[in-house]
Amino acid sequence: MTDTTNTTAPEQATATDHLADWSAVRLADAVASREVSAVEVMRAHLERIEERNPSLRAVVSQQPDSVSLAAAEAADRRTAEARTAGDPLPLLHGLPTAVKDLMDVAGLPTTNGSAAFADAQPARHDSVLATLLRGAGAIIIGKTNTPEMGQGVLTFNPVFGTTVNPWDTTRHAGGSSGGAAAALAARMLPIADGSDSGGSLRYPAAFCNVVGVRPSPGRVPSGRTGNAWTPHGVTGPMARDSADAARFMSALGVERPVWPMSVMTPHPARPVELAGLRIAWSDDAGGLPIDPAVRAVHRAFAEQLAALGAVVVSDEPDFAGADEAWETIETFEFFLGGRHAVDAGATGFRPDYVRNVEQGRATSATQLADAYERRTRMYRDTAAVLDRHDVLVLPATPVVAPSADLEWVDEVDGHRFDRYFTWQMLANRLTLTAHPVVVTSAGFTPEGLPVGVQVVGRYGREAELLAVTRAIEEATGWIRRSPVR
Repeated sequence: MTDTTNTTAPEQATATDHLADWSAVRLADAVASREVSAVEVMRAHLERIEERNPSLRAVVSQQPDSVSLAAAEAADRRTAEARTAGDPLPLLHGLPTAVKDLMDVAGLPTTNGSAAFADAQPARHDSVLATLLRGAGAIIIGKTNTPEMGQGVLTFNPVFGTTVNPWDTTRHAGGSSGGAAAALAARMLPIADGSDSGGSLRYPAAFCNVVGVRPSPGRVPSGRTGNAWTPHGVTGPMARDSADAARFMSALGVERPVWPMSVMTPHPARPVELAGLRIAWSDDAGGLPIDPAVRAVHRAFAEQLAALGAVVVSDEPDFAGADEAWETIETFEFFLGGRHAVDAGATGFRPDYVRNVEQGRATSATQLADAYERRTRMYRDTAAVLDRHDVLVLPATPVVAPSADLEWVDEVDGHRFDRYFTWQMLANRLTLTAHPVVVTSAGFTPEGLPVGVQVVGRYGREAELLAVTRAIEEATGWIRRSPVR
């Protein structure tokens, strides 16, 4: 970096050091110090989007380049003003991003990836998430693709098509935050948001070799208005590594009394040493089917961590009854969110979406009470595991990224699935624990496809958990691999 006392114009980035390949932390710090300008950063990412997005279909409803560049120019003016006044700049200052197409951004349509909303008019107001992003200095340039209403862990819809994987464009990027994961992996965005009730930011992070954070409920305002009272679905950061995710988490995780469940003060994190780190290890989250290729990478990763000095011990919560409890809560949440549109006769929804809403409508009080009780027991059992160990590690997905022509994976290692969400139980079971989860890289198959792990930490301790995954990433190096040549 240049001396921060220098008041001359920022240096131009060299042609051999593409700004879109820089980390989010490096970019934000470089913009703040005027090593580079926000306009240069924006141009670099717009160039990447123009080059790679047509084949990936990750960024949708994009702002005109002139609008994004004007916002970057405004960011540079703010940088100059802050330097003159000696004021700090926000954590994400000057970083381009795009918001998952389930959340409103003023001036952009929210299609929800659904034919029912394909002709949606531009939103008049920002969602809470968009407000937080702008307050943290990020520049919203568009939306990221998602399956209809965020349903499922593969991204395809009738509005924008299928988002494919930068590692292999014949395969899915994952979902429902698939557009975000693909844009990060392809170096089109430095940060992106995701949401997650059953793996929607965890599966795509694993398939695309990026980092996804499912935070503790209440850490980040959830829902369109920040008024979600449930610990089931959450909003969280996605990034290229845990250092960038931690910066993003710090910007999003703010406490506001008007937002339900926003009650936690962040815990500071210290650097973590892998030597002596106590890891509770689960091969399959209580006996779920896992493809042999994924099992091989997962077990090699355990051996790698042990060789680095970690204490790896088989241990896991009691997952009995988790699948039924998750399904009850998930479909009831679909009823809460979708009943008005379905009852009003809106057309264009996928049959699975309407089926979820109607299943939620039929949920009995006894079913819901039993599911909530099971969730409480799972929370306590997971907390007990984490009293004995520092983190819990499990596979992130049962297979590598599947073929892009599938609507869901219906078979894993000889086990058949008859509904779109039944193959995502590796994620669903952890949703029930309400503990924070970071997905990071465990390595690659011989064919060069990413395999991820879920690393679970103590409730409310995202900073500590990200310090652990950062130490793992620095020691193993898997997360640094990129599909970009």
